[in-house]
Amino acid sequence: MTSIPKLAALAAAMAFALAAHADINVGVMVSTTGPGATLGIPEANTTRLWPTEIAGQKLNVTILNDESDTTTAAKNATKLTSENKVDVIVGPSLTPTSLSALDIAAQARTPMISLAGGGAIIDPPDGPRRWAFRMAPPESIAVSLALDHMVAQGVKKVGVIALATSFGEGYTKTLEKMAPAKGIQVVAVERYNQTDTSVTSQTLRLLSAQPDAVYVMSSGTPGALPPIELSKRGFKGPIYQTQGVANAEFLRVGGKGVEGGYMTVGPVLVAEQLPDSSVLKKPALDYVKRYEAANGAGSRSLFGASAWTAVMWLEAAVPQALKKAKPGTVEFRTALRDALESMKEVVTPEAVFSMSETNHNGSDQRSQVLVRIVDGAWKLQK
Repeated sequence: MTSIPKLAALAAAMAFALAAHADINVGVMVSTTGPGATLGIPEANTTRLWPTEIAGQKLNVTILNDESDTTTAAKNATKLTSENKVDVIVGPSLTPTSLSALDIAAQARTPMISLAGGGAIIDPPDGPRRWAFRMAPPESIAVSLALDHMVAQGVKKVGVIALATSFGEGYTKTLEKMAPAKGIQVVAVERYNQTDTSVTSQTLRLLSAQPDAVYVMSSGTPGALPPIELSKRGFKGPIYQTQGVANAEFLRVGGKGVEGGYMTVGPVLVAEQLPDSSVLKKPALDYVKRYEAANGAGSRSLFGASAWTAVMWLEAAVPQALKKAKPGTVEFRTALRDALESMKEVVTPEAVFSMSETNHNGSDQRSQVLVRIVDGAWKLQK
């Protein structure tokens, strides 16, 4: 007969084993319909390439579509935290939907790895934003690269057409702050909505200011509207875009109207063109190979790469969090937040990340390169 002490010891051992192998629940919230679909679809596709476990723990992934809508994003965040009891949220795809989900994630003490590009998601890094992280580089890195190219092109006056969202506003304010130091004047700022089907009136007002170049602050396929309209109106100056439009669907929708445009993007978009000395080339090529094997040649997406970066962050942070608590607890979520915040030199397909309490992005100048659209493809600019 087995003694009571032995039974107790056996029960304790079994409990420890179960705790050691508790599943990690990840909630993925992306925009697979609506204006942000060209971002969310490759993100969702990429999550299906994720490993099935991290640090020996099974990975359970729940994917929800927020429809590019802030109200839906808030409802999804509530479902993921209260019903699915996720340990971390990856997403949303867009800045407005990320801001909508942020407070809910923070109230549940659940870290949120946003896939969007707006600085407002993590700055200032206090209150609810202590639980938020994002991988898109700061607007200042992208804008600085574009401004340096404008200077080399002899640009003195630049016009802006931006989405009327926190994403567009963040980039516009950054440009207005940085341009004077480069000897460039922002002569006009026009705005439009993601659901607009025409920007004719904005373009006419913009051209009346006679800019030497135009900077478009947009995301997804709506970003094709301004360059198409500028092309129709005969504008010959350089047109710049953010990486918010960096995918094959933008090229397809824009066609000849976006040909010749410049864009600051993550290096993964031109992985094969990177110099061999780049620390990002190997992980970028690895992601491109995985994604295009599953989704077809030429299907690579910067936004899909962000979803791959997210799981690489988890692979770096989860082992540290497991030393302090088991998944499914607020202690684990807190430890995971702390581990993400303390990551150092984590190399991914799009950047090298080193976080801190005051920096929940952690990327540097290596996170952006300048490309030009040549014959319907991305061409790295030296």
